[in-house]
Amino acid sequence: MYRCLIPAFLYIVLSGCSANNVKVDDSLKTYFDSAGVQGCFALFSNGENNFIIYNLPRYRDSSFTPASTFKIVNSLIGIQTGVIRDENMVIKWDGVKRWNNDWNKDLTMKEAFAVSAVPYYQEVARRIGRDTMKLWIDSLGYGNKDISGPIDSFWLNNHLKIKPDEELGLVKKLYFDQLPFFKRTQDIVQSVMLREQNSNYKLYYKTGWGFPGEGRELGWVVGWIEENKHPYFFVLNIESTVPKRVIEVRIKMLKDILAHLGFFNGKK
Repeated sequence: MYRCLIPAFLYIVLSGCSANNVKVDDSLKTYFDSAGVQGCFALFSNGENNFIIYNLPRYRDSSFTPASTFKIVNSLIGIQTGVIRDENMVIKWDGVKRWNNDWNKDLTMKEAFAVSAVPYYQEVARRIGRDTMKLWIDSLGYGNKDISGPIDSFWLNNHLKIKPDEELGLVKKLYFDQLPFFKRTQDIVQSVMLREQNSNYKLYYKTGWGFPGEGRELGWVVGWIEENKHPYFFVLNIESTVPKRVIEVRIKMLKDILAHLGFFNGKK
């Protein structure tokens, strides 16, 4: 099996936020209050090189389990190392029935990414192996770089943590093929992140759902929206003590905030 290992000296900083190009927008608090959640949101306009951010301290300084947003990186490493041939590679269902019926069948990578199939990506991580996974995580500078615990759950068990700022920085570099992977690798992952498109916009994202403890649940949406070939990168990070609240509201919140900021009409 083909494996491409990156040089040890290559270290990619994923942080996306700098000091002098940030507008704090407290008006976005209404969307968090309406949904009954706490959290932060950031949008980076690549053309204008500036950020709109709600709750800057949480965005810039707090770290959280990446949960299923780690499927972005797991996919990149899997494709680059040959563990995943391409987005059409099937991993057979292991026959174990799980709570999400969309996982209980043979899946391609593209299908597994779309339904956030944990078992598929756990198998990908096992095939990658700890040493190779650790090399890539260290070289990317991904979050706190802690992959302790089982190789198939370190992104779920609160060992690995990442800041919202770093999540946004990662997808920005992915969009511009600036990560230390082949262009083909990045192109494939970009393609499976595309969730909506029409004549006005293209919307790319990956969700995440985590359990940081003390009865809290964490929700993520990270990606970008493209209008008139101009990309705008975003991250939404929310939490609640109400079971499943974050997964019920996260996409609606994202779209409501983006609409408030003038998106979806093809005029950006």
